Amino acid sequence: MSDISGINALNLQRWFDDHTEGVMGDLSFAPVAGGHSNLTYIVTDESSQKWVLRRPPLGHVLATAHDMSREHKIISALSDSDVPVPGVVGLCEDIEINDAPFYVMDFVPGVILRTRPEAEDLPVEVRKKMGHSLVKTLAGIHDVDVDAVGLGDLARREGYIERQLKRWRQQFVDGTTREIPQILEVHELLAAHVPEQQGVSIVHGDYRLDNCMMSTDGPVAAVLDWELCTLGDALADLAGMISSISSHVDGSGELASTTEGFPTAEEIRQIYSQYSDRDLEHLDFYVAFNFWRMACIVEGVYTRYAAGVMGEIDEASINAFGNRVIILADLASKTMNGMK
Repeated sequence: MSDISGINALNLQRWFDDHTEGVMGDLSFAPVAGGHSNLTYIVTDESSQKWVLRRPPLGHVLATAHDMSREHKIISALSDSDVPVPGVVGLCEDIEINDAPFYVMDFVPGVILRTRPEAEDLPVEVRKKMGHSLVKTLAGIHDVDVDAVGLGDLARREGYIERQLKRWRQQFVDGTTREIPQILEVHELLAAHVPEQQGVSIVHGDYRLDNCMMSTDGPVAAVLDWELCTLGDALADLAGMISSISSHVDGSGELASTTEGFPTAEEIRQIYSQYSDRDLEHLDFYVAFNFWRMACIVEGVYTRYAAGVMGEIDEASINAFGNRVIILADLASKTMNGMK
């Protein structure tokens, strides 16, 4: 049994034996490609049973980011709701076990679609079902009664956009090693035009096709990657779906969600309106906000990769992250300046 980056195999074997029923023989650990923040591993025993382990990056971690107990709390709270999430096995905050807190979930079978070639392997009708289910599931997340599921104290309820603007501006300033003036310029435009928040909802924070496990016949099997989840303005999530397909920059070719069958930006609005009565008049503001916020997030990812704390990656890929920040910042500026 040998360790891989971010995994103390011997200690984790003991933890699984103590906390999980039916572990057969030695465990193997395989990192999941595609995530650029918290690290994810598929854990498999000798009988081919599988689990999923999540832990923070290998250093250079912002003080309030990558909170494993918070992710664990959110998924546990949603387990009895209509939101599809993986079952939770347990949380470990003892850093003597694996050098950082981690939690373990059940493995949910299905597909995660990131690129167009992956999506094109599926029939168009299946893609249509997937796209409709994605938007419907998002509306379902926003309809969850936060108090009823025990998440009423997850964060402040009001002033979501204002809080996000302050948070990501500060994390950009603290985390970057580059001068990118348009990030700060767009921040000022956004701060001057914040719409009134419509109620309070669970906000996933990074809701898109490749952050969901999809059933091969269409429906969402599990919503994943809750590390940015908070309480606040539901329209930020909806706009996040739209901005993710509108940017067309995923660092490895065209996004799966831009493939024929998946909804366009306008179709996302229409489907969401079937399941929610929220006013979408100011949705373009939220699209601009999401471009800007993602630019701040990707700059942090770029900085961590450049510092070598997120595992090995080639220089061209690092540069692609750096270029993506500029593209996203320019899209945010263009969207804000194009609003009536």
